Amino acid sequence: MTLACGVLLAGTAACAGDGGHRNHAGAPGLNIPVASGSPHPGAAPRLPGIGSRLSKRVPADSRQAVVVYGDDRDSAESTAVLYEKHGTAWKLAGSWPAHNGRQGWTTDHHLDDERSPVGVFSLTDAGGSLEDPGSRLSYWYDDNAFASMTEEGDEHAHDFDYVIAIDYNRLKGVPPFDWNRPQGVEKGGGIWLHLDHGDGTSACVTVPESGMKTLLRTLNPRLHPVVVMGDREHLSA
Repeated sequence: MTLACGVLLAGTAACAGDGGHRNHAGAPGLNIPVASGSPHPGAAPRLPGIGSRLSKRVPADSRQAVVVYGDDRDSAESTAVLYEKHGTAWKLAGSWPAHNGRQGWTTDHHLDDERSPVGVFSLTDAGGSLEDPGSRLSYWYDDNAFASMTEEGDEHAHDFDYVIAIDYNRLKGVPPFDWNRPQGVEKGGGIWLHLDHGDGTSACVTVPESGMKTLLRTLNPRLHPVVVMGDREHLSA
């Protein structure tokens, strides 16, 4: 059995995203700066729009972060922004329209709740049904394993062309489709960054193909990349 995006995929994949207007500098409706340094002299630099609660969970050695700014707690619309740390400042390196769980966000994710988990998670492993486009993360190419999650002709058939595993309730250093769930099945799992298909997901975050290729070619394990994700209210707390 293979689970992806938090639920067993029975004929249809669970993750997506379309275009729509977005503030290139960050989250919709927010004037997120393209660079951010320390909020106070001597304090650790914060990612734009991220409050003290989640900032404390970003590892000190992390120099790359994908921040997913959710429109609202109950919205599937979001924006994914790639930041890279230069010196003491986080600077914008890319921005894409995105989608998250179709029911929005949660701080207590469970299997089948159709909400994406709020939090800070490492990014260590990638893969897809297409061959490696030049990923710097460990990449597992398996056209059978990923393609088997959708039916032929399904509108989600290309969702898993490229995926990056979000390290929520999973083992690191294994393929994204690995079934192990250290916190138990009920806590969900199989939550990925992957190709967008125009609407909400079961728990994954989706971006356009161009964004996935950029992330795969840019995220560097030596820079300890993380994803910081949630609705705007939770992110800024």
